Amino acid sequence: MSKFQKRHTEVGDRPGTLVIPADATHPRVYLMTFDQDSLDEREVTDIAELANGLSQSKTTWVDVQGLGDENTIREIGKIFSLHALALEDVVNVPQRPKVEIYDTHLMLITRMAMLDDTHALETEQVSIFVGEHFVLTFQERYGDVLDPVRARIRRGGGPIRKHGSGYLAYAILDNVIDAYYPILERTGDYLEILEEEVVQRPTAESLQKVYRAKRELLTLRRAIWPQREAINTLVHEDNDFIQDSARVYLRDTYDHCVQLIDGTETYRELVGGLMDVYLSSVGNRQNEVMRVLTIMASIFIPLTFLAGIYGMNFEHMPELHSKWGYPILLVLMLTTVVGMLLYFRRLGWIGKTGSKKASGS
Repeated sequence: MSKFQKRHTEVGDRPGTLVIPADATHPRVYLMTFDQDSLDEREVTDIAELANGLSQSKTTWVDVQGLGDENTIREIGKIFSLHALALEDVVNVPQRPKVEIYDTHLMLITRMAMLDDTHALETEQVSIFVGEHFVLTFQERYGDVLDPVRARIRRGGGPIRKHGSGYLAYAILDNVIDAYYPILERTGDYLEILEEEVVQRPTAESLQKVYRAKRELLTLRRAIWPQREAINTLVHEDNDFIQDSARVYLRDTYDHCVQLIDGTETYRELVGGLMDVYLSSVGNRQNEVMRVLTIMASIFIPLTFLAGIYGMNFEHMPELHSKWGYPILLVLMLTTVVGMLLYFRRLGWIGKTGSKKASGS
């Protein structure tokens, strides 16, 4: 079972202390500088190049994938004049999705969801800084769901290369939120299959699948729910970094977030119902087994009684010396079995006809 684990500083450390684990991914830095007529895209190997890459007439997107080098993170922070507490929130993950406004930039923390190679759900923190002419993003690992945004920038059509850094930040955030839809749809399809399995063939493995689905939905809820509040802050609170033209589009992103929350809550209720269905199905199967065993035992009790009587070693038992004693006893046993089966059928304990009568009575 996955559990919430946060990188945190030692008690008494000064604010702005960065906690970077030994297994953290080494950062790669990608730069896109563009306006309506031009685009410069490359990977940056020397962090000092970033200062020369910033332009006052163009929009710059710096994407940092990996948080495994404290010196690199601090150098980037100096270039973009990031607050020490903001850098601490970037590195000491996971943080709750939120919006913080500083003098020179706006910081937005969101959570990105993806499926790994085994189709298991993974979430990671994405920290977005928005300045007057730049957007700076920090990701925990390589790979993301932002390729559609990069493709729109490369194509050059639409408003993404016209409306500045605020619109670019919206496009990134909107793509992160929209990436939850395929995952939620996949979860819904999986729950439909699982529901049929739980009803028809409930096993211990089915119960494990239900628990896995429950944990996955809890992870989705934990990632999506606080993002609604953060997006609502961007929509309704004025700031110098998100233009009014971008704020209109953020309303649509807010609606998407609400839809995702509703879908997640619906599926969580469905998973809770599957737990009840599983327990009910297992109970019904046990009842069916016990009914069959009870019927068999009821049939064999009188047969055992008859066999026990004539298995006693008394000398004066007239039936033992009769030529017809054995066939008569067999006929009596057979008659007893047939009579009990007919009686059980009439009660509705066995047979389809009897079951219908029992259910209708």
